[in-house]
Amino acid sequence: MATAPAPTAAAPAPAAAAAAVPSASVPRGQVDLVDFIDWTGVECLNQDPAHGIANALKQGYREDEGLHLASDSDEQLLIYIPFMQVIKLHSALFKGPEEEGPKTVKLFSNREHMGFSNVNDFPPSDSVDLSSSHLLESKPVTLKYVKFQNVRSLTMFIEDNQSGADITKIQKIALYGTTLWEICD
Repeated sequence: MATAPAPTAAAPAPAAAAAAVPSASVPRGQVDLVDFIDWTGVECLNQDPAHGIANALKQGYREDEGLHLASDSDEQLLIYIPFMQVIKLHSALFKGPEEEGPKTVKLFSNREHMGFSNVNDFPPSDSVDLSSSHLLESKPVTLKYVKFQNVRSLTMFIEDNQSGADITKIQKIALYGTTLWEICD
């Protein structure tokens, strides 16, 4: 008897997951941190002005398949994301085209005022090597959780893309984690 209900319950789950990819991709116990981003301080160096960071990061825009973030003069992007409160970062999701999507992403916790000239002067808090399946299937990448405690800002250096093309394109960036409530006296 237990075998019959299990397949019945399992069959609708993939259909529901396919219909609601954003909520299905949120790791258990984590939240999408988009509501905690301080949008006034978000910066992206080397972005194509016609295809800016909001296309990949903002709720609503990042779900639109026709919008994306694109690099301008070469494949590299440097993204700075401040938060309105302290967070713990658990994982990140990157969605992009199979050939032009990001490959090597270096993440820096609480590093401000970074530029292309000094980004390699600091060791990253974590570095991820994305596969094309991560980009196409919207799979979150689990980060070194202990390196992302008490995060006030996040800098992401997109070093290259899947094929070595001149332009990197990112359709969606989602950050998952939890917030820390500061106790005031």
